[in-house]
Amino acid sequence: MTTRRYPAGAEVQPSGGAHFRVWAPRRERVEVVTGAGAGELAREPGGYFSGLVPEACAGARYRFRLDGGQSFPDPASRFQPEGPHGPSEVIDAAGFEWHDAGWRGLALEGQVLYELHIGTFTREGTWEAAARQLPELASLGITAVELMPVADFPGAFGWGYDGVGLYAPVALYGTPDDFRRFVDRAHSLRLGVMLDVVYNHIGPDGNYLARYSDDYFSRRYRNPWGPSFNYDGANSAPVREFVAANAAYWAEEFHIDGLRLDATDQIFDSSPEHIMTTLARQMRAAAGGRGVLIVAENEARDARLARPREEGGFGLDGVWNDDFHHAARVALTGRKEGYFRDFSGSPQELVSAAKSGFLFQGQRSRHAGGRRGTPARDLNRARFVNYLENHDQVSNAPGGARIWQLAAPGDCRALTALLLLSPGTPLLFQGQEFAASSPFPFFADHREPLRTAVGEGRQSYLSQFSSATVPDPGEPATFERAKLDFAERRTHREVYRMYRDLLRLRREDSVIAAPQPGAVDGAVLPPAAFLLRFFGELGDDRLLLVNLGSEIRAESIPEPLLAPPAGCRWALGWSSEDASYGGSGAAPLETTEGWLIPAHAAVVLRPAAIELASLRPPNCGPGPLP
Repeated sequence: MTTRRYPAGAEVQPSGGAHFRVWAPRRERVEVVTGAGAGELAREPGGYFSGLVPEACAGARYRFRLDGGQSFPDPASRFQPEGPHGPSEVIDAAGFEWHDAGWRGLALEGQVLYELHIGTFTREGTWEAAARQLPELASLGITAVELMPVADFPGAFGWGYDGVGLYAPVALYGTPDDFRRFVDRAHSLRLGVMLDVVYNHIGPDGNYLARYSDDYFSRRYRNPWGPSFNYDGANSAPVREFVAANAAYWAEEFHIDGLRLDATDQIFDSSPEHIMTTLARQMRAAAGGRGVLIVAENEARDARLARPREEGGFGLDGVWNDDFHHAARVALTGRKEGYFRDFSGSPQELVSAAKSGFLFQGQRSRHAGGRRGTPARDLNRARFVNYLENHDQVSNAPGGARIWQLAAPGDCRALTALLLLSPGTPLLFQGQEFAASSPFPFFADHREPLRTAVGEGRQSYLSQFSSATVPDPGEPATFERAKLDFAERRTHREVYRMYRDLLRLRREDSVIAAPQPGAVDGAVLPPAAFLLRFFGELGDDRLLLVNLGSEIRAESIPEPLLAPPAGCRWALGWSSEDASYGGSGAAPLETTEGWLIPAHAAVVLRPAAIELASLRPPNCGPGPLP
């Protein structure tokens, strides 16, 4: 008896052999071609072809021959050992022994995400090498790694956003079981694993879907990178099934804990249930009770993505917040080119981004040329994924430079504190935690003429930034220079120590770790400073002061959020100017003579008992922060 878990692809059968199924409605005849010969598949209603090949087993290589002519890889191949143009391989996922039965997945609150690219995260660029670094990430305070796309793509290196094999982990990094071992190791360390997936288009090189059916792609919509998937047109049901099952596949066969959906503003679907809602529902069901997080990149700042379906939303868990990044980047560098021109980098923008998520929630955007965003102030702040670096933003900087190479160290330390202590969900980009010197420009190994076209396209896009330099994306040295040097954890130990301490503070200080809804407020302190106040129970508050300008000396500051709880004074709990972080040293801020707020720095204050015993409330306990 044939059993299947997914609508398409090759699946090993318990009774022997492998069952093959492929959607090819434009074809009259489909054969499976293996080393043992060819076998014809039976046509089903709806355009599917399927059949059992008794002699096929795990490890067998195969192609599909269409109408007696050319043979092509399986659109739902589980592995392409020779790349997207080579034969597909039968994979038996049931043969892998998992050790993560006690892992319960991810919840929305309390996450610290870490984006990484397997090919450049280590010198080796493999799953095995990356797994060896997971204990250090867990020790640092990371709770989940977010992998850049791993769906099969052409060439010897690339970012993965031009993937063509949605079900096949790229062979450059190892085998599918190597990927599973990476996830299993992460779970043993209490680390989640999220995966960046591209459901808005498919890459141009190695894309054989149209050989099977033109209906894979929309005739109504087109995005900047090529044909859009057909989610709402004629014959779209099998396409929706193909993509939604892919999300479930990652959860079930690789124990993936969540997805980052790339460029969701370019996923076009007018169906009664949007494909993103469908795939989220199916992935959660496939996770078997494990917690799953699904977040979206969305240029339009559409907060509906992170709203429950019953509230008119898409039912995802979070959204990437470019507005936080853009305001912070302008504050750090002063440059307002391209898409940064909507932002001033002012203290008010940084306060608003921390308090309200998106800065654009329906008002006009100069860069967009119209209104941008939807109301989002009522959303849980954990639904906003904030960052100072990610793959796109680093690559769009001159030469792919990092923030620590573009801005003053004091300001970088100060805004790192804002990122890691404010209510949103922070995301770090690989190496950010030790001020990596390795750049991260765009790279992709394509054949001509696509290589030249990609390079020219990249040059054209970055022309919006007059200061941008564009390394050749197809040059192997561009890829090699992006690889991390973990020796910098030692040579840049001051920065690394600061990240470790801030993440411990975020995790262990109960007031900062889990602020109640509406329990964070903020204010601007002219000319270039601002504060966030975290309200705790019975006056056990925290104050984060950030000053991106010169030193502030003031006998008084008429701002009520600066007032300590009744009967208390403010004591210094943490400072970015600590000498162990490379700063000039920390000193008390609130003195008998007024305020002294250090330049280009961030500090955390907590209540402490004043000298008069009769006014000493129980929650003004002295002592350092966790």
